[in-house]
Amino acid sequence: MGDFNINIISVLVATLSGMVLGAFWYSPVAFGKAWMASLGKTPDELGPQIMPMLGSILASFVSALSLAVLIPLVGVSTLTGAIALGGLVGFGLVFPALLSDNLFCGWGNKLLLIQSGYRILYLMIMAIIIAVWPS
Repeated sequence: MGDFNINIISVLVATLSGMVLGAFWYSPVAFGKAWMASLGKTPDELGPQIMPMLGSILASFVSALSLAVLIPLVGVSTLTGAIALGGLVGFGLVFPALLSDNLFCGWGNKLLLIQSGYRILYLMIMAIIIAVWPS
């Protein structure tokens, strides 16, 4: 079926890359203000962020680990292949799931684009890190 020699260092670096991207993406410099406005909340209304942050770290790790399993199965080992795979997973699996949630919950297109854009980009970056990391 496939060789599951997962390089845990590449998975951890990919996990960290997702968190670093998120820190920028949701900062006031990037989309933080638009994200807050789309949520209809202020930073004070969000409350303590320990549990959401821990959940986000876990989600980032699971995404990276899943890519580390998927990448050898599909034979991706190049930069362009990794970008294509990350994009396919993001646009083909993550975006439709968020779109469905958005349609039923009525969150608005701005929130959909902010949330899905982050996830698509982080999957592409993670795929690059994992696919091209030296063995």
